[in-house]
Amino acid sequence: MSLGPLARTQVLSEGLLERCVGGETVAWNHLYNCYYDTARSFLHRMGVRDDALDDACQEVFLEAFRFLPRFRGDCTFKTWLYRLCATQARKTRQRQRVGALLRSLLQREERGSLTDGELDGNRAAQLVQAALAQLTEPERLVFVLYELEGVAGREVATIAGCPEATVWRRLHYARKKFSAYIEGQESAP
Repeated sequence: MSLGPLARTQVLSEGLLERCVGGETVAWNHLYNCYYDTARSFLHRMGVRDDALDDACQEVFLEAFRFLPRFRGDCTFKTWLYRLCATQARKTRQRQRVGALLRSLLQREERGSLTDGELDGNRAAQLVQAALAQLTEPERLVFVLYELEGVAGREVATIAGCPEATVWRRLHYARKKFSAYIEGQESAP
């Protein structure tokens, strides 16, 4: 269900955000229903693939509900939601890019004859290990936990003994280094 702009304004003017911060489940559901289409459409326009849209949108609202008590009101709620969407779109696209590189390596490993497959698989494993070796130890830890093991960001922070924001920063640099190394090796003769 989606509400028009006038209805959204009326909903927010009735103290919906305050009720959400107060923990009212009905208010949270109403806010979600009110802005879901807006968030999903924006994420799609920002390049999030169709198969990842629902998950990305859910992540946006989890972040919104998590950080809603910190919302200062120095901008409209919609503007704040767009910021969350933009951040999530960037994370999702980066994750998709790294995932595509890893899938490509694994598919190469699975193709070919036994001897060629062993060589390709061996080469793919060596390539991944060499790419991981380009990372600092903290970057490697968060990359392996998040990208390869599928551990949630908050849990990675606990394991790594650092703030969650540090995990995301390290993951950003790790992805860039990993992707650059793999792409450089794939384009080499």
